[in-house]
Amino acid sequence: MLLPSIIFAAILVIIGMATSQPRRYWLFGGTAVAIQLLVGFLLADGGTLQALGVLALGWGVPISLVVRGHSRRSVTLATRGLRRALARKLLGPHVSGLIVQSDNGMLAVGLEDSVVGWKLRKRGAYGLEEVDRLKKYLTAESKVLIVGAHIGSLVVPISRICKQVVAIEADPDTYRLLMTNLLLNDVSNCRAINIAASDKAGKLDFLINRANSGGNKRVPKTKHPMYYSDGSAVISVDAFALDDYLDDLMFDLVLMDIEGSEYFALQGMQKILAHARVLVVEFLPHHLKNVSGVTVEQFLSVIPPHFRTLTIPSKGLTVDATDRATALTDMFQHDQADDGIIFTR
Repeated sequence: MLLPSIIFAAILVIIGMATSQPRRYWLFGGTAVAIQLLVGFLLADGGTLQALGVLALGWGVPISLVVRGHSRRSVTLATRGLRRALARKLLGPHVSGLIVQSDNGMLAVGLEDSVVGWKLRKRGAYGLEEVDRLKKYLTAESKVLIVGAHIGSLVVPISRICKQVVAIEADPDTYRLLMTNLLLNDVSNCRAINIAASDKAGKLDFLINRANSGGNKRVPKTKHPMYYSDGSAVISVDAFALDDYLDDLMFDLVLMDIEGSEYFALQGMQKILAHARVLVVEFLPHHLKNVSGVTVEQFLSVIPPHFRTLTIPSKGLTVDATDRATALTDMFQHDQADDGIIFTR
């Protein structure tokens, strides 16, 4: 029984090192190997019943321990890296993007993007459920402000159902893909701007992650490991309060997805919000806590009082202004996210 245990241990070591598993994995893995050795020793040289015991206890229990001890995120990151390496090997080192014909439109996506780009490549669509939800708030005469436009996967379909779109994107490389996608889809009613939305003008340290460019964000206040992976890097971008930067502040709908910077951006666009009929904001408790370092109460303090109704699509829930703090606090405490909670007048 010694040889199988050695092979089992070697496999665990290879997997652990290749996927950068945490300390818990090694503790569980060591326990698993010890159990396998012990069961093999105690039930060696037995009959069928002993053989079944070895199979169940000597392999089943150790494998279940390893599965419980491993970090799914570490495995995901490792497989993302493998996919990127294979893509570069197959397509060549000078390919930085691909063009995808999707339900959102014809879109150029980053080769390394394992989230939005991967979904567009594999599924042919991204975020269209959100676009469908927003249609009832839009008309052919609507003006829309999209803060956190990314590559334009929502900008392109929204531009087809409204009069005008202003799209804000902070990352220069992502902005270039956005501009490419506007050209690919003959979008003529969108103004794209390469700045970060904030509470004031200045330079902003911005965290870039090529494996998930949709997750690019201001440098978090709390340096959580989940934000610093896949070769992430920090760049400096120009930031502005949108009330001061934009000449036209009249928008019917504001759509915001900026990975935890919402609190600061909303502070810098109170004049814009005073005119808006609808505000849609991504709600991620993890980002509120670690990126901006604010509570639900602070987050809601920058939502103008004329937004009297809150709809939480992920819960199928609509509440008035008196109950929205309770609803969002419950989500915050249970770390429940929503792609876009909807504030309406």
